[in-house]
Amino acid sequence: MNKTRTIIMFVPFLVVGIIHIVALAVGATALSGFTKPLLMLLLLAAFLFSLPRVRSEIALLGALGIILSWVGDVSLASPGGLGFLIGLGFFLLAHVAYILLFWRKLRTRKLPIVAAIYPLWWIGLVVVLAPHLGNLLIPVAVYGLVLGSMGALALRSDIRIAIGGALFVVSDTLLGLDRFLPGFDLWQVSAMIMTTYIAAQGLIAYGVIRMAWSRGVVDSKARSADVSASM
Repeated sequence: MNKTRTIIMFVPFLVVGIIHIVALAVGATALSGFTKPLLMLLLLAAFLFSLPRVRSEIALLGALGIILSWVGDVSLASPGGLGFLIGLGFFLLAHVAYILLFWRKLRTRKLPIVAAIYPLWWIGLVVVLAPHLGNLLIPVAVYGLVLGSMGALALRSDIRIAIGGALFVVSDTLLGLDRFLPGFDLWQVSAMIMTTYIAAQGLIAYGVIRMAWSRGVVDSKARSADVSASM
């Protein structure tokens, strides 16, 4: 893996991400609205151009997770409850793609004991938000279950993926509390939500790229060993 080339590929995503967060912090609504749809598109480009092979299951599932997240971002920007539900649905599908990726291709260890924090988080969040969700209780609870599963399975992969999964849970927790919990008033909450979200997606993508390269080296060595053994 060429680390310098990969970092260079991530620079546009990081720069636009910083601009977006600053725009949120200072209340530049037009700028934050313009930069948000660019984030996942730039991350997708960095992800695909940094992988050892584009035609692979890792590339497909990783790209699918990013693309579905982009559609979720665009949908959440739409006014009204329908846009929120549609965005929630696309993000749920994005987490399913990540779950399949972590489960099928990126397992390196058994599920650690710390993974128990995710079901406890899910129970606590549902208990706190349930009185205020109304008809959204089941969709939000199902989404939280899938999100927590993604975070837990990320613990079986690269440390960057594990941290990214945890930050995704933090971001969506802040979003849920800010949207549904009366009296929840956190300073610069929108900037905090997007900071953790951008970091989460970037770390997951970068971790997947590193693991894809390391898996490619292992597979190449295994093929070479097989060829040598057959001669």
